[in-house]
Amino acid sequence: MNPDNLPQMLQTGFHLTLGATSFLIETLQDPVKREENLDKLKSDLGQLADELLEKGEMTEREARNFVDTIFSQPDERENAESESVSPKQSDATTDAPPESVVQPNVKLEIEELTAQMAALRTELENLRVKNSQH
Repeated sequence: MNPDNLPQMLQTGFHLTLGATSFLIETLQDPVKREENLDKLKSDLGQLADELLEKGEMTEREARNFVDTIFSQPDERENAESESVSPKQSDATTDAPPESVVQPNVKLEIEELTAQMAALRTELENLRVKNSQH
């Protein structure tokens, strides 16, 4: 194993895992997708792996954009407020508590989703080990 390729291999594995998790969730939630996905499992696995890799890369991009949006909103809001408030208004608004842009339950939801992802990853690995033993 070439150590120069290790980060690339880990990233590819991560993307493949994200894609497989997304594939699994689609399969469990949508009956129409379930049939399509089961048919894909019976077909060319190389093509399926490519699709899962692509889906994982897209999921990572979407997650990064979502997190960036959440964390960039307070800064943008502060800039917009500071530009629109006149000096006399600013004295009146200093007593008011700042409004929270991020809902308090978002952090809890992210933690729950992270735990679900870890559980799915563990289950997927267990199934992979079980299948390799047979």
